[in-house]
Amino acid sequence: MTTEQETTQSLNQKKRAFYEERSLFLGRICVKMGLTPNVITVFSLLVSLMSGIFFWKAEMLLGVAFMLLTSFTDMLDGSTARAGNMGTLFGGMFDHVADRYGEFFILAGIALSGSVHAGWALAALFGMLIASYTRAAAESIGKMENCAVGIMGRLEKFIVIMVGASLESFYPTQRWLELALILVALTSLITAAQRLLYARKILGNRS
Repeated sequence: MTTEQETTQSLNQKKRAFYEERSLFLGRICVKMGLTPNVITVFSLLVSLMSGIFFWKAEMLLGVAFMLLTSFTDMLDGSTARAGNMGTLFGGMFDHVADRYGEFFILAGIALSGSVHAGWALAALFGMLIASYTRAAAESIGKMENCAVGIMGRLEKFIVIMVGASLESFYPTQRWLELALILVALTSLITAAQRLLYARKILGNRS
């Protein structure tokens, strides 16, 4: 692993630790309300579907609002699991699968909106899926503890899309959303390559 990759991984781990610590109090609130992580995951999935529908209808700001709520609820299920000691293997798997569905709903809505070339939405969707799959494969097949390296994570990609969609609603002739999708597609493919190289470095020729 290169020094740059080591630095990126260290920053990702610190960022995750900070985010988990700061979000724990929200998880405690959800536990007191009787909410479970899987219930929140289902709600997050429904919110992402609503985001996709609003994007499909070219209601960019509403799409962004529900996309922001998707990111919030996606954070909330993990913090609730930690706060209530309710984390399970199935819950983790369900959360990852729901995330992929959510990405599909949102990017499919954008592709169908007519606001961008559908090919770029598909490229962004493929990039996000392959980056996630590369990490999942490294951690399940390769038995790696963590393969969350790369120049841009899921949250950062969501932020890029939300900024692009927001600008698109005010400046529709500038193709801001399309530029955001191109950036997400490229950084996702780079992230997948970084994860492959990192996995090769760690695993070597191990069988």
